[in-house]
Amino acid sequence: MTMLNMGFRWYGSQDDPIKLRDIRQIPGTTQVVGALFDVPVGEVWPKAKIANLKNDIEAAGLKLEVIESVNIHDDIKIGAADRDLYIENYKQTIKNLAEYGIKVICYNFMPIFDWVRTNLAYQLADGSTVLAFEHKLVEGEPEDILKSMEENSNGYILPGWEPERLSHVKKLFEAYRNVDEKSLLANLEYFLRAILPTCEEVGIKMAIHPDDPPRSLFGLPRIVKNRADMLRIEQMYDSPYNGFTLCTGSLGENPENDVPAIIREFVSRAKVPFVHARNIKFMANGDFHESSHFSDESSLDMYEIMKALYDSEFDGYIRPDHGRMIWGENGRPGYGLYDRALGIAYLNGLWEAIEKNNI
Repeated sequence: MTMLNMGFRWYGSQDDPIKLRDIRQIPGTTQVVGALFDVPVGEVWPKAKIANLKNDIEAAGLKLEVIESVNIHDDIKIGAADRDLYIENYKQTIKNLAEYGIKVICYNFMPIFDWVRTNLAYQLADGSTVLAFEHKLVEGEPEDILKSMEENSNGYILPGWEPERLSHVKKLFEAYRNVDEKSLLANLEYFLRAILPTCEEVGIKMAIHPDDPPRSLFGLPRIVKNRADMLRIEQMYDSPYNGFTLCTGSLGENPENDVPAIIREFVSRAKVPFVHARNIKFMANGDFHESSHFSDESSLDMYEIMKALYDSEFDGYIRPDHGRMIWGENGRPGYGLYDRALGIAYLNGLWEAIEKNNI
């Protein structure tokens, strides 16, 4: 049987209650998807810190080949005068990561906020809690969302919601005041054309993450929402190193996105080095909450998603995305151990059944 190159996102020994030994015990899991979370956005990642992270992970019997994420400084997204300085720093970080065997960098180009949720502990009928999004709750001031995220994060810093950066949210909104979809796309193309020759030189694939949710929020533009957006980004710099993190949940949050079809198209062209496998459940008015990976409890057909990956000969990296908080676990919302481990078992089971059925 051909095993999936299965990973598990981990926030490091200083800020993750989950231990590497726990991850090592999840059957079929060989990779840790990691990052440096104590380096300010825009600065070069030091080799010594990369080496320490890699050594810790390898000492636990796991591999570090995917980084999620090397965040992009706002001045690059805005197109500010000093963006070239931050791009040069980004290129140096790419080179440093390549020295330590990194193959894929996941990143996003979302203005100000990464993923947005309006409830970090939405209770399901079985008593578990999940992340949820209701659009009416983001019609107010951004500060309200910031306060809610901070108060309900169980004391953990959430990825993309670093307090030191978002403490100046009003200034950030002012900085983005003249950034529309057209200019944000132009700034992404400028960034890609600057860094991708370096990626080609050192062998690291860039994998942009879809907008989450794939719609405009607070009047900010979104440019990675659907197939058309992905085609546009692919054409900005046609290279195997210009790819996508295909997040089934983020794309699936728009019911008009045919996720298996998108998989078949882009995986078949070797443009998907990394997959986030996540399921959601639609509520009224296009709102949604997250769920277990199990298809019958959700709105996305995970079997069809995995079959599309198999049929397209996917050979990249994959990890379970946000899970429920179950069995009394108290940790970073969406990033508990137990339900993500169940997700891995389910995804691996689907893959084995699909593969054996095709022999």
